[in-house]
Amino acid sequence: MSANLADPQWDRIHPFLSSVAEIRSRARQHIAAGAAGADRAIDREAVFRLLNAALATELACVVRYRRYCLMTADAVPDARKNEFMKRAQEEQSHADQIAAHIVELGGQPNLNASSASDRGELELADDEMLTDMLAEDLIAEHIAIDTYRDIIRYLGDREPVTRQLLEKIMSAEQGHTGELASLRDEMLRRERAVGVASAAAHAGATLEDMR
Repeated sequence: MSANLADPQWDRIHPFLSSVAEIRSRARQHIAAGAAGADRAIDREAVFRLLNAALATELACVVRYRRYCLMTADAVPDARKNEFMKRAQEEQSHADQIAAHIVELGGQPNLNASSASDRGELELADDEMLTDMLAEDLIAEHIAIDTYRDIIRYLGDREPVTRQLLEKIMSAEQGHTGELASLRDEMLRRERAVGVASAAAHAGATLEDMR
C-alpha cells in the first residue's frame, strides 16, 4: 500500500490515513504561520496549536487501536487484542504527557477525540484483512513521526523542554513502526503458509478423486 494522499478517492477508501495526514497538514500550516527567526521569541500560540496537533494524532491512534479490541475474533484474533490494547495504552500515555505539558505552559489541551470518529473517519470494517489495516497503521505512524520531526525542527533550541518531550515520544513511535512491521510480516507469513497448505490439501483431494 502506498500513501497516495493526493488521490481524490483516498478519503473514502482510507479515512483513517486521511485524518492523520490532515492533522499533519494543519501542523505544517501552523509552523509556517508562526515561523520566527532564531533571534526572535517563539510564538507561544503556535506552540499550543502544534502540541494540540500532536495530541490529536495520538488520540486518533488510541481510538484506532481500541477499536481493534472490539472487532470480531474472525477479524482480529483474541491473541492479538491484548497487544493492541497495550499499544492503545502507550498512545494514551503519550497523549496524557502532551496534554499535561500544554497545561504546564498555560495552554488548553483539546481532548476531543470524538470529532473525527463521529464522522466515521476511524471506522474499521470486520471484513478488512488485519494485514491491510496494519499497513495503514504503519503509514500513519510514519506520518506522525514526520509531524513530530517538523515540530521539533521548528522549535529548535527556543523551547527545549517541549522539544525533549516530543523527541522522546517520537523515539517511541519509531519503535512502534518496527514492531508493527514485524507483526505484519509474521501474519503475512502465516497467511501464505495456510494458503500453501490449503492448496496442497485441495490438490491431494483432487488426485484422490481421479483415482
